[in-house]
Amino acid sequence: MNQNIVPGRRMRALLLAAGVLALSGCAAFKPSTPEQIVEQRAKEYWQARVAGQFEKAYALSTPAYRKTRTADQFRMQFGAGVAIKSVEVTKVTCESEKCITQVKLGVQPAMVGAKLGTIDSYLDETWLLEDGQWWHYQDL
Repeated sequence: MNQNIVPGRRMRALLLAAGVLALSGCAAFKPSTPEQIVEQRAKEYWQARVAGQFEKAYALSTPAYRKTRTADQFRMQFGAGVAIKSVEVTKVTCESEKCITQVKLGVQPAMVGAKLGTIDSYLDETWLLEDGQWWHYQDL
């Protein structure tokens, strides 16, 4: 048996094993604290809003909101207005059944004849724990 082939196979096997371990480590990470879970859901909410995927953002609203407002009403409430260019969840603070997120929005105001560029705006949002899941709270 050629001695050069065996080390090559070992090296490939080691690289394959390292790759599998690295991928399994990434796949195994799941948000575990309320802060991590809410941060992830807040990112999903805002990514959907920015992308115009209002059904997806609406689905993250509290069940009480969804019982009183339709997806079309949600779209009418949040669909038009300022162009959001960037979103970042900068802070999450949680109590037992309530979290407050601070969200930084990079917005581009639409003013005729003015080139204002992007303006950073911060807002605080409430997320509520209901039936084991965190939901974006909207005033009714």
